[in-house]
Amino acid sequence: MKAKEKFLIEATKQFGQNAVITKTQVQDTLKSLGIMGFGYGHLVQAGMSAGNEKIKLQSIDVSKSDVAVVTKKEVVKEVVEKTTQDNATVNLVMGSDIQNLIPSPFEGFVSWGHHSTIKQVVKSGMFYPIFVTGLSGNGKTLMIEQVHAELKKELIRVNITIETDEDDLLGGFRLVNGETKFVPGPVIEAMQRGCTLLLDECDLGSNKLMCLQPVLEGKGVYLKKVNKWITPKSGFNVMATANTKGKGSEDGRFIGTNILNEAFLERFAVTIEQPYASNTVEKKIVLGSMKKYGSVDEKFATNLVQWSEVIRKTFYDGGIDEVISTRRLDHIVKAFAIFKDKMKSIELCVARFDEDTKVSFLDLYSKIDAGVDPLAENKEEEEVKKEIVDDENDF
Repeated sequence: MKAKEKFLIEATKQFGQNAVITKTQVQDTLKSLGIMGFGYGHLVQAGMSAGNEKIKLQSIDVSKSDVAVVTKKEVVKEVVEKTTQDNATVNLVMGSDIQNLIPSPFEGFVSWGHHSTIKQVVKSGMFYPIFVTGLSGNGKTLMIEQVHAELKKELIRVNITIETDEDDLLGGFRLVNGETKFVPGPVIEAMQRGCTLLLDECDLGSNKLMCLQPVLEGKGVYLKKVNKWITPKSGFNVMATANTKGKGSEDGRFIGTNILNEAFLERFAVTIEQPYASNTVEKKIVLGSMKKYGSVDEKFATNLVQWSEVIRKTFYDGGIDEVISTRRLDHIVKAFAIFKDKMKSIELCVARFDEDTKVSFLDLYSKIDAGVDPLAENKEEEEVKKEIVDDENDF
């Protein structure tokens, strides 16, 4: 089908048979169809000019299109009917497109930790705000997404930043097809759908998040800009993820995190502390990633998990300032599937750390790959120190 015919069918669908439309409306229609190399000038040359940068649509056989054409009279009738129902907002608030917001299943996902807790809350259908906190890359967001994927429950994820404000969350006025309309934000969308709202990286937000106070109480929210009260549908809930507990980051690891308002935090019913997975679970996760990327090596998976365990133990003991996350293990596995070289894959994925840390991490893996158990060595050293202390106490 030629570009002109595609345009005429779509424009007739939107504006009616033989309608007169502006140059801007022509451009918007062509853009929505993804038509390149064909524009307003071509329509003028085709004898469709109506003067004052407007054109008059030519008649076309709409049976070529699977989409039914709505005439001008039908459009006017529909608007009048809607206006009778809600005269205050019909031309002011723009409705959102219907789309599927159920997360896609993640290949290789392993349920562990608080997965069952989150699942119980979602299945209950009750409004029960949850705050999930833990170090970066341990699967907080993925866990919530996969619970919703499993239960086929819609989820709207909003990534919070220091710039996030009421306009971003509740909605604001936007220019739509040459008209100024109020476009509802993700919070309103979640309330009206009765789905879960996920505030990701919540501790990066500012005091502007306080606009969510009535939302976090499970009550409706009043949209001041359009004088409309929004009541949440059954099934609506709010969950938040963060690397801190909303008290800021004292060690500077999570730069940009803020101290959240106590009244805001108090509205979350429970706080779930998400640690890194145990060795057994993490090995399943790593093997799952290997299967997904098409390069399975069980010994390599075992060594990677042991390597990350030693690094984390040293991190928790205050020996180093960096840690290997489960997400970084996934990065290494993907690199291994590409390069087929273990040490190169690890080196590329730990290069983001400073030189000393990078070298020590690589050296540690080399020892583990050679069959050395660093944890066993540490235990022997601790036992020797204990014996020396005991001997000294005997004198």
